[in-house]
Amino acid sequence: MSRAVLWSGVLALGLSCTARADTPVSVATLPPSVVQTWPAAGTTDVDPSLKEIRVQFSKDMADGRWSWVQVSSDTFPTPNGDPRYAADKRNCTLPVSLKPDMTYVVWVNSDRYTNFRDVQGLVAVPYQLVFHTRP
Repeated sequence: MSRAVLWSGVLALGLSCTARADTPVSVATLPPSVVQTWPAAGTTDVDPSLKEIRVQFSKDMADGRWSWVQVSSDTFPTPNGDPRYAADKRNCTLPVSLKPDMTYVVWVNSDRYTNFRDVQGLVAVPYQLVFHTRP
């Protein structure tokens, strides 16, 4: 049974993405990014009975690789199973247990944990998902 990657600490990102001069800029040559999340980032009325968090990427992703990263154990949802990709290879789900009236912070990749990668091995751009459950 694989485990979600959890990390406690201060996160400081200094990112730069530069394409090589001899490589044309395209969807194929640039890293994948998060294009949508469920719940949506910034949502303040998430049902605490929600059983999973899901992220959708801009490209097909390598299965069996993920970095669901915590800033603090107090703000990270309790994992309730193994992460998994849908058949489309773009949607990754983390089963969770949520509590009422809580703010959750989840990083998808970070400067230290970079397991979310596309099928070519390009590391996904880190993404911070923050949401709050209703009382």
